[in-house]
Amino acid sequence: MTRNILVVEKILSANDRIAAENRAIFDASGIKAFNLMASPGAGKTSLIEQTIKRLLPTLNLAVIDGDIATNIDADRAAAAGAIAVQINTGGECHLDAIMINSALKQMNLQDIEVIIVENVGNLVCPASFQLGTHKSVLIASIPEGDDKPYKYPGMYRGVDALVINKIDLLPYVPFNMEYFRKGVEILNPGLETFPLSCKTGEGLDSWIQWIKIHAQA
Repeated sequence: MTRNILVVEKILSANDRIAAENRAIFDASGIKAFNLMASPGAGKTSLIEQTIKRLLPTLNLAVIDGDIATNIDADRAAAAGAIAVQINTGGECHLDAIMINSALKQMNLQDIEVIIVENVGNLVCPASFQLGTHKSVLIASIPEGDDKPYKYPGMYRGVDALVINKIDLLPYVPFNMEYFRKGVEILNPGLETFPLSCKTGEGLDSWIQWIKIHAQA
């Protein structure tokens, strides 16, 4: 058991060192980076598409898409107007700092002001691996249910902002917003939260304003 713990500690320690290198690269290049995490189907890619459309041409954006396979998400980001790099993890359930470092080497950082990282759809592993980004954002969605903060506390503790997506489905899906928010508040008091719908556009303005503020900080 001790051996297993030591191995995990070494992996995370090595990852944190590369994450610090990534942060130094971002800062030296004048780039603000955001790590978006969520379960599959929560709407990460849809939110990224809407964010790109609303920030271009004010800010030059790039997207690093992490997925187990395919280039589908990167293609969608590129179609929306962003520079896009796809990382296929080959089965890994998260992005790590080394993967991000490799992606940065494929990009002309002088042309970029904001990088959005779309992490692999997962509510467990991404919380443990720092990437070097400036802000971490969790996207929850109404169809997932209102119990997720209670079932996946690690994800909710470590983020800087929370998006509650697909609020247009509230009339049709059993979801107790008060119960959900109570679970979030216990884990991450005062967490900035953005209820919105990528389909209708409701709430997107507040989210975009938050991105702008932190992109220019």
